[in-house]
Amino acid sequence: MNMLIIHPVIALLADIAILVWPKLLNYIVAAYLTVVGLTGILTVLA
Repeated sequence: MNMLIIHPVIALLADIAILVWPKLLNYIVAAYLTVVGLTGILTVLA
């Protein structure tokens, strides 16, 4: 799947989860930043 499509979808899912469960904000932000960081590093190394 194209990386340009994945990031907005992840952001939208995280936004919905934050609206439903506000206490999950820290975990969702941490997971999102981890995914973005790993995909950025892996695309550079590939």
